[in-house]
Amino acid sequence: MYQTTQTFHASHHLRRRIMMSRHRLHAVLVCMFLMAGPTEAFSQNDAQGCQDHPLITRMPNFYIRLCEGSEFDRYEFSSESGPIAVEGKKTVLYYSLKDGATAPSVVAIVRNHINAIKNIGGTVVYDGGSRATLKVTKGKQEIWVGVDAAAAYEYTLAVVEKGEMKQEIVATAEGMTKEITTTGRIALYGIYFDTGKTEIGPESESSLKEIAKMLIQNTTMKLFVVGHTDNVGGIGANMALSKGRAESVVGELTTKYGVNEGQLAAYGVGSLSPVASNATEEGRALNRRVELVAR
Repeated sequence: MYQTTQTFHASHHLRRRIMMSRHRLHAVLVCMFLMAGPTEAFSQNDAQGCQDHPLITRMPNFYIRLCEGSEFDRYEFSSESGPIAVEGKKTVLYYSLKDGATAPSVVAIVRNHINAIKNIGGTVVYDGGSRATLKVTKGKQEIWVGVDAAAAYEYTLAVVEKGEMKQEIVATAEGMTKEITTTGRIALYGIYFDTGKTEIGPESESSLKEIAKMLIQNTTMKLFVVGHTDNVGGIGANMALSKGRAESVVGELTTKYGVNEGQLAAYGVGSLSPVASNATEEGRALNRRVELVAR
């Protein structure tokens, strides 16, 4: 009898300990649930640092799950003949539907973007049903827009403000000297002009300083400064433009940087000496250049 009573008390004590442990576990789980609650709500908000592109708003009841951006990058837009690569300031936004919201159709997502771009004077480059490529031209600025609705509950918006990369590093005087001595020429891409203009942009200063340094250090060096263009426009206009740009470089070096006029002579060859195909924007960008040629 004593053994049975002792066993009963031990069993009762064990049950109490188990119940208390369960209560404590329940309390912990409740606290974890309360702490986790706002995280689920926050997930329906835009990702940190992300916002709509100023050109176009989002579809109702969507939030930005992820965003990417770069001051200069490349993005390939869809077209009938294959991808169109556009370079410039890139923004890519990934939108997702909020929980509980009614999803629009894929067609509705794409058509809304097409109509929005048309309303501000844009054009449709490609309409593939679930994706579209659009373009807006504002003065000299081209803005490309791509919308891709992979499903009714999510879509991607890509915007590229087309432009050329700012050349942030330049050839040094020593490097240019070595290249000209070895090959007889050097192509420069750090001298900038506005489209159709001969005036040198202020961002060209670093390159001009290195050219001047090279010529002042090598007073016997004599160079042709040769302007080159792409093939956009007439040949006569491009010949004149290329020579005018070469003359601007010579004028800047001699008047502002103290280079001896006798070391330089300006010529222009227009589009007659390309280094790449003028059929693509990438090729045309390479063909627009100034070369220094030994004479």
